Amino acid sequence: MTTLKTITTDVAVIGAGTAGLAAYRAAKANGKQVIMIEGGPYGTTCARVGCMPSKLLIAAAEAAHELRHTAPFGVHVDGEIRIDGREVMDRVKRERDRFVGFVVNSVDGIPAEDKLAGFARFVDNTTLQVGFDGGEQVLVKASRVVIATGSSPAIPEPFKVFGDRLVVNDDVFNWDTLPQSVAVFGPGVIGLELGQALSRLGVKVRLFGLRGGVGPLSDPQIRDYAKAAFKQEFYFDPDAEIISMARDGDEAVITFRNLQGEVVTERFEYVLAATGRTPNVRNMGLESIGLELDERGIPKFDADTLQCGQSPIFIAGDANNFLPLLHEAADQGKTAGTNAATYPVVQAGLRRAMIAVVFSDPQIAIVGKRFADLQPGTFVTGEVSFEDQGRSRVMLKNRGLMHVYADKVSGKFLGAEWIGPRAENIAHLLSWAVQQDMTIAQMLDMPFYHPVVEEGVRTALRDAAAALAQAA
Repeated sequence: MTTLKTITTDVAVIGAGTAGLAAYRAAKANGKQVIMIEGGPYGTTCARVGCMPSKLLIAAAEAAHELRHTAPFGVHVDGEIRIDGREVMDRVKRERDRFVGFVVNSVDGIPAEDKLAGFARFVDNTTLQVGFDGGEQVLVKASRVVIATGSSPAIPEPFKVFGDRLVVNDDVFNWDTLPQSVAVFGPGVIGLELGQALSRLGVKVRLFGLRGGVGPLSDPQIRDYAKAAFKQEFYFDPDAEIISMARDGDEAVITFRNLQGEVVTERFEYVLAATGRTPNVRNMGLESIGLELDERGIPKFDADTLQCGQSPIFIAGDANNFLPLLHEAADQGKTAGTNAATYPVVQAGLRRAMIAVVFSDPQIAIVGKRFADLQPGTFVTGEVSFEDQGRSRVMLKNRGLMHVYADKVSGKFLGAEWIGPRAENIAHLLSWAVQQDMTIAQMLDMPFYHPVVEEGVRTALRDAAAALAQAA
């Protein structure tokens, strides 16, 4: 039997993305020797294939959309609006590479002896075999391990019929130009953002969903408003009936029942599967080291400490599929790295108020508790429509509906779901209120300038206050 080279360390961090880098820094800050293991390219999901390149594509789409809709202001853009797909994608890739470069530079600053290239597989709780298939393998003996392996796009088996006509969001940002047509499956965050952006850039888009979902929304009234808003702009069927899918030459062929109830067959240059992401925990040997796993193969863990059972293993970021957002991954990485360093003494890390934003137009946001998280009969709802909200109408951005939720007994602000203008900014305002445990009355004591979109928030809070008074 071949004797493998062995490296001994205090903490092994598997993955060099947002969570992994945060875990590495936290463990080092606690005086521990750390090895960071990475089998793929450096650069976070956000910078490489996620939030940053998607926002670059959205920014181009917004520029095109605004040019088409200046006439109501009395401002007329004469002549054809020309979208150069190659120029659009060139900027997306150049700026994407710039953001990735910042991450790579930060990794380059990590001492070489703290980095190990290869894929990790557990031999036991604290021993990892690291390497590439067919290449040299190394044993890493660590006292504690942080799993921060991120996630990958999930592709349902039926979609594989499309072959290389099937793409995921990672592939979109490597296009050299814009395609003529794309069928998008999955109206979650990725599907909504990319589907609308591509449509605004002149691509024929069909966005298909299942079971009527729209992004992360759980409030039925907000979800219904969002459905109607997006249907006005591009083809969107959140509860589609797909009859058949096939590949014909270089085209994807999809037969479906359209919104008018007719059976139609359409051809597409690409099919974008925005059907969720899967934590990268397979082929790591987790099933053989005594950890309790859930049905997806993810180790069961404490949401506050990120410890897997009572073991010296911690899991952070997209790998645990708890809250797959960059800022959550950074916080979780810090918690996991700190607890790995101080194990067996572990403690709850910082948990900020939940905040999630979809960069569609109108934008979608959720802060605090979702409607689906609330116990019926324990809360009241305050509402505002942005259709007649002053500042929103001035900007012709007056599409949107917001619900804020308040505890019936204490009057405490619990959370909100909405679609509307400048939701990315308002979400921060409201998430701070959640984290400060503010009541509706205390929030109404805060200043509101005039005229601003945030005055709509005040209207919703006043509506909630009236509901609280009626419930008292």
